[in-house]
Amino acid sequence: MPHGDITHIDIPVADLTRAQEFYSGLFGWQIAAPPGFEDYPMWQAPNKISGGGLAPRSEGFEQPRSYVEVDSIDDTLAKVEASGGTVLMAKSPITDTSWWAIFEDPDGNHIGLYEGITDTAGQ
Repeated sequence: MPHGDITHIDIPVADLTRAQEFYSGLFGWQIAAPPGFEDYPMWQAPNKISGGGLAPRSEGFEQPRSYVEVDSIDDTLAKVEASGGTVLMAKSPITDTSWWAIFEDPDGNHIGLYEGITDTAGQ
């Protein structure tokens, strides 16, 4: 995906099993936890493009969060701070080839960033 595309949406949930049943029944989403991420079931919409995860609800993560793919999380977080935003979570690894971070915009919205390649095919 190109820099700036929304690549993923996390939905905070209290009960993973209940949420999987709810969203798969409601929207027809395919939901499964990829190997190595058993506590993080991923959903994919019928269009095979839209997707995200069902993640445990926690303090500060109480509303769905969109993730934007960027060429460089480091460069983007520097621009966030220079533009009046706040880094909530610094760049952190997902896999050996992918990273994420979270920032807050000047209006208080939490947005995730994604950089890299996450390929679970063949695992």
